Amino acid sequence: MANARIALVTGANQGLGFALVQGLAARMDRDDLVLLTGRDAHRVADAVTRVTGSADTNSRVEGRVLDVTDAGAVAELAAELGARHGGVDIVVSNASAMLTPDRPQAEQADAFIDVANGGAHAMLRSFGPVLRPGGRLIVVASSLGTLGHLDARLHPLFDDAPLDEVEAVVASWRAAVHAGTEREAGWPRWINVPSKVAQVAAVRAVAAERRDADLARGTLVAAVCPGLVDTPLSRPWFTDFSQARTPERAAVAVLDLLLREKADPALYGELVRFGEVVPWHAGRPPHHQERLLGS
Repeated sequence: MANARIALVTGANQGLGFALVQGLAARMDRDDLVLLTGRDAHRVADAVTRVTGSADTNSRVEGRVLDVTDAGAVAELAAELGARHGGVDIVVSNASAMLTPDRPQAEQADAFIDVANGGAHAMLRSFGPVLRPGGRLIVVASSLGTLGHLDARLHPLFDDAPLDEVEAVVASWRAAVHAGTEREAGWPRWINVPSKVAQVAAVRAVAAERRDADLARGTLVAAVCPGLVDTPLSRPWFTDFSQARTPERAAVAVLDLLLREKADPALYGELVRFGEVVPWHAGRPPHHQERLLGS
């Protein structure tokens, strides 16, 4: 048991998160432990039952209630796992909140940003220090999370910014959304785009601080894009799902990244899609996003 690996996935009671837990439980060893986390105790318990009832499950699976918007709760869980197990080997920050096109963006901004950005920041801050050598700390993001998807005026706000500055930019952008002044500053209407850029920027900020030590220990910190996944979260925003993957198919490339014996240094601190780096400065001009909002 001393060498047993510990994995934790947030937002894991459905969709991609659930598929990642299933895959980890099938591919990790019998003494290893996969922690399936979510905000709702009943959904977490049901998800654990579904995983453990599968013939493919090999490792131990346990459920934990965790609200990633509660930074104190995230820190407590990280400290507990550090004390009990000496750290964690795999951490996947995957929690997300529903965003729909039939309601004003400002009405949904707080809940969405609190989970997608505040939650990712809390996971990075608390689980980075308890990540074991050779571990994986991954934030599930999107190929929309590159600077090219933002107005050029906004690029300096995120480029090479430390985590505190990323958080300050997110707070300023959120305030502009509520004030109705975000378009004047160059922010796109679809709040998913700045949120994803901020997620990747947060990963890059943490990775910049840890890079030398992590590379020496074979540890990977990265953002990952699973591609377009056919889920209730994505359905309202896209019309062409011909290239979309089921959560189970989308999980495969992410699992390969998590469970690869040796981390590829070229992927460290980057946004990774299907095992390849998505360049930080890449992306299409922001005006194409307006089609998603019917304008």
